[in-house]
Amino acid sequence: MRNKIIENIKTIFYAFIIAIIIRSFLFQPFYIPSSSMEPNLLIGDRLFVSKYSYGYSRHSFPFSPKITNKRFFNKLPKRGDVIVFKTPTDNRTDYIKRLIGLPGDKIQMINGDLYLNDAKIKKIPVKIDYQINCGNQILDVSSYEEYLPNKIKYTAVYKKKGTLLNTDEFIVPNNHYFFMGDNRDCSRDSRFLSSVGYVSEENLVGKAKIIFYSSDKNKGNFFKFWKWNKSLRHSRFFKEIK
Repeated sequence: MRNKIIENIKTIFYAFIIAIIIRSFLFQPFYIPSSSMEPNLLIGDRLFVSKYSYGYSRHSFPFSPKITNKRFFNKLPKRGDVIVFKTPTDNRTDYIKRLIGLPGDKIQMINGDLYLNDAKIKKIPVKIDYQINCGNQILDVSSYEEYLPNKIKYTAVYKKKGTLLNTDEFIVPNNHYFFMGDNRDCSRDSRFLSSVGYVSEENLVGKAKIIFYSSDKNKGNFFKFWKWNKSLRHSRFFKEIK
């Protein structure tokens, strides 16, 4: 009996170690709790983030242990990547946003248009009526396909009334990055220097790769299986994140 208990403990321990290795060095699951990346990421999406895409830092590991301030096997992210990072204000909270500005870039909103290094980012209106949320509100938005200089395109939405037309000019420091949410008027991101601001390369956690599961919590949850036909978003299962 005693030997069986010891073997079970060993099995649990080895499984725990393997899980930690996979989570720290390969893939980590994340849950989307807010609407800041709508319409591309929805509340209730569950996704895998690759931990190896940009190398490793202390934030690659559970609880971000203060063992080093360096990155190892560092790889530079690409403009337009959807990235999970730790917020600079507490080095603990996970945010997911789109990378817009690289070190040395100049970024500014002018008359509702996004400018990158004094060049206006091309955007084309999209004739799709998305239901865009912001907390308990549903926003009346205009949708656009935006095209970054490296030919990455994505959908971004702006409020038809009350959108943030103009901002200060932001110049991204060395070894830092500038992030924005695709739901432009419902995103706490690098435009807000006191709460997010410029994100150090050390704070990058990984690249969002694929949605493996998605459900609308307003229509049911995992345990109410009789509502799965209404709550599960089957079309989003195993959807690549762009």
